[in-house]
Amino acid sequence: MRSDNDSWDITQSVGATAVGVATMRAAETRRPDALFQDPYAAKLVEAVGSGWSRVLHGEISDSARLYGPMAGVLTARTVYFDDYFAAAAGAGVRQAVILASGLDARAYRLEWPSGTVVFEIDLPDVLAFKSAVLGADEPSAERREVPVDLRQDWPKALRDCGFEPDRPTAWLAEGLLRYLPAEAQDRLFESIVALSAPGSRIALNIGRARQDSAELRALRDERAAALREAGIAVDVENLWYSWDGRADPREWFDRPGWTVFGAEPADILTGRGREVPEVVRAEMNRYILMTAIRREGPGSTGPRDA
Repeated sequence: MRSDNDSWDITQSVGATAVGVATMRAAETRRPDALFQDPYAAKLVEAVGSGWSRVLHGEISDSARLYGPMAGVLTARTVYFDDYFAAAAGAGVRQAVILASGLDARAYRLEWPSGTVVFEIDLPDVLAFKSAVLGADEPSAERREVPVDLRQDWPKALRDCGFEPDRPTAWLAEGLLRYLPAEAQDRLFESIVALSAPGSRIALNIGRARQDSAELRALRDERAAALREAGIAVDVENLWYSWDGRADPREWFDRPGWTVFGAEPADILTGRGREVPEVVRAEMNRYILMTAIRREGPGSTGPRDA
């Protein structure tokens, strides 16, 4: 269970969920019809040495049970956020901030324009693990670590690492919000707005009420059984804070000076030619992928200004 001052390394609590995401990215990368390439994901998973490595190598009886709706969501959001950074770079943004970066390898695997700086914010133990594993690899952008808890004064830590708030920034909050209390989410958004020059943008994913049917319950039960068989003790829902009383980010950023748009994960996959069964679509589309862009010029004062 979570507490307001808890901490973890890459093998524990919220850190372990980052390993699960990297495992799914490694599995997608190995597909002949892969929608993205993350050659660093498998390396990071192997270094953890947990049950996720067994999953990666198909050493449980039916690894495919893990690659159901949630794997589809993770694949779709990876594609969406990769495209988001490409669009930001095309618009001239040369400063990116990945919040709660975990085992995200975008600083290494994406093609960043010359002069781009990618800041990665996460707990010190998590960043230290990734740096140790990828120490011999060369990032394709200037990568700067910001070892700080997002529940602390991370804006100061970010500025101390050379972040320039007068330059447009591409922010990413991937798989983050449910791990923050509602008030911490609001503070996070307020800080992002305060640090966002015109032309800045943020991308994130949010969830909606769970669909409930016999088919979906069966899919969830199969996934839980596969995790247990692999010896992975991660109960994600006990790591989440409630959606109750939490602002919908689409509404939060729908204020003067910002433009909000989004997509559903199943549409991302079908748009790339991948079939999505109807029962899986219903579960996947509990999640929304969202982008908000701060407009240039007059009227771009941010959502808290009238």
